[in-house]
Formats: sequence, structure tokens, C-alpha cells
Amino acid sequence: MAVAAAQVAGSPKNSETNQSEKLRAYLEQAAQAMHAGDLASAERALRSAVAVDPQSMTALNNLGIVLAREGKPGEAIHFYQLALKVRPGDAATKRNLAIAYFKAQHYRSALELLEPLAAASPNDFQLLDLAGFSLFALDRYRDAANYLERANHADPSDMETLDLLGKAYLRVKDYKSLPSVFERIMKINPNSASAHVMMGTAYDDMSERENAIKEYQAAIAADPKFMGAHSGLGYLYWRQGDTENAEKEMRAELDNFPNDPVAHGILGKILLNNSQPEQARSHFEQALKVNPKYEDALIGLGEAEVALNHPNAAISVLRKAIQLDPDQAEAHFVLGTALRKSGRTEEGIREQKLSAELQNKKAANGKPVSE
Repeated sequence: MAVAAAQVAGSPKNSETNQSEKLRAYLEQAAQAMHAGDLASAERALRSAVAVDPQSMTALNNLGIVLAREGKPGEAIHFYQLALKVRPGDAATKRNLAIAYFKAQHYRSALELLEPLAAASPNDFQLLDLAGFSLFALDRYRDAANYLERANHADPSDMETLDLLGKAYLRVKDYKSLPSVFERIMKINPNSASAHVMMGTAYDDMSERENAIKEYQAAIAADPKFMGAHSGLGYLYWRQGDTENAEKEMRAELDNFPNDPVAHGILGKILLNNSQPEQARSHFEQALKVNPKYEDALIGLGEAEVALNHPNAAISVLRKAIQLDPDQAEAHFVLGTALRKSGRTEEGIREQKLSAELQNKKAANGKPVSE
């Protein structure tokens, strides 16, 4: 009898039953852990489930979901791809894979799945929204706006969608469509600083600076700590020659965001123009700590070093700026000044001649030489 029992236990049918029971047990463990928010335990149980049955769609998809929730979209992609090998046309898996690609910032791959899925479900907010965000990330702003408009129609209350829709219209300079987006945002949130900044940017692009200033002021009134509101207003003041208010706004931005490179850069220029090169240098250096390729800050730092009679330090910095943009006329001019101050007169003259040639070339092409 013992031998017979052993034969029954080792039969293929019984082995399949044990495998099925193990799979079910691991899936139940995972479901309980997911419900409790214990993602690490859920992941362990689901990995065990996949080891028991590598073709279990439930195990593969749920493991992908857990990994994505744990911030591991790259690993999630692998398991969704395995699931699609088991069942190539599975729409739910394709959707999960598209979301994982999006979270992993693989926008082209995400879009390849999102577009046909959205075509099959034309009122699905998530699919339309993710397609719009992916297209925006790929610099296809007009196409992004089309998807985001459809997403907004599916869910008119989503502020993030409306915000990106406004930015998409800004990128393609579609100023006629912007007021509609602004009105929709205002209906949801009458105190939206983001919407006022959006309109301020549009007015500035259209050279309506007074209206732009009013919108940035409205943004600050709505939220004094909204990123970019003070620096945007300060930039407008600076460009119209109101350096006193420009400095005030840049300092307000830095009070809220001490590492903002643009605020540091423009404040550095203001201080440099006010014959305060040492203080200006400090702000240019702060800007470059955040963004080492910030051309204006590199040129500004070079100017500050020249003003402080440190021509060799200026030469080093300005050559970095020219490496980033060999056609930057201002960098060549300041470099020429630094070279001449360091006693390298002929090199300095060549650089300043080159600067003049570059400015003449820009003028001949109808491009502004400076703001």
C-alpha cells in the first residue's frame, strides 16, 4: 500500500493539483498584502507565484503593478512583456505596460501603445491624458494639445491636464486658444497662480508687457510662494529698466527658492550693473552650482571677474561659455577684454573682432543682438 500511495502522490495529475494549490496560495497572500499596503510582501509572494507558474497572467500582471507602485517601472515592464508573450492581444496588459513605460520616461514606447488604446476607448481619461503628456515630453506640442483637450472633455476637473494644455498652447504660440484654458482653470480654482503665470507668459510673448505684469502680480496675490512668479515679474521689470523693482522681486524669489538659478543669474546682472561685482559674483556662482551650463551666468561671472581685476579667472570661465555656444558674441567680447587686461592684447583684439562679426551676422539675419 505504501508503494501505491507513493505512486499516486507522484502522478502528473496530483503534481498539477499541488502546483495549482501553491499558485492559489501565493496569489491569496499577495492579494492580502496588497490590500494591507505591504508591497514588499506582495512582491515576494508574486515572485513565488511566477516561479510556480511562469505563464500565470494574474501573477505576471499583479507583480508588474506592485513593482510599479514601488517605484520600479523598469522591472514592471519586464513582467508585462512576459505576460504579453503569454497572451499577445491582452488589452489590460498593454495598458499596464503603457503606464509603466510612461513612468519610466520611455515616452515613445508608451505612445506606441497609448494611441491605439485611446482610439479603441475614445472617452478614457487616463489613456488620453497619458498620451497627451507623452506627446508633450516628445516636443509634439500641437498633437499633445489635441489629446489634452479630449482628456479635459472626459474629465473637466483635472487641473494638471489643464495646466499642461495651456503650456502646450504656449509652446506653439496659439494665443487664441489660451483664454479658453484660462477660463476653465478659473472656474475650478479662481486663485490659480499657475493660470496667471501662463497668461503673463503669453502676454509677454505678444509684447503686451503691461498686461503681462498685471498677470504676474495677480499670480503673486493668489500665491506669494508660487515658483517663478516673483522671478517672472522681476524679469519683466528688469527688461523695461526698472532695476529697483526687479531686484526686489528676485530677492523675493530667492527667499522662497534659495537655489533658483535664474533668480541668482538676473540678480547677479543687476548687481553688476550697480557696480557691485563682488556680490554679483556670489550670485553667478550660486546659479552655476545648480546649472553649470547656464551661459548667461558664465558670462556674468566672467564680467564680474574682469571688474574685480581677475582676468585669468575670467578667461577660464568665458572659454566654458564659448564651448557651449561658439557664436555667443557677448562671451567673445568679454573674453577679449579679459585677454587684453592679462597682457594678451593681440588675442584680445581677435576675440573682440570676432564678437563684432558675430553681431553683424545676427543683424544681417534679422536676429536681435540683445534684449
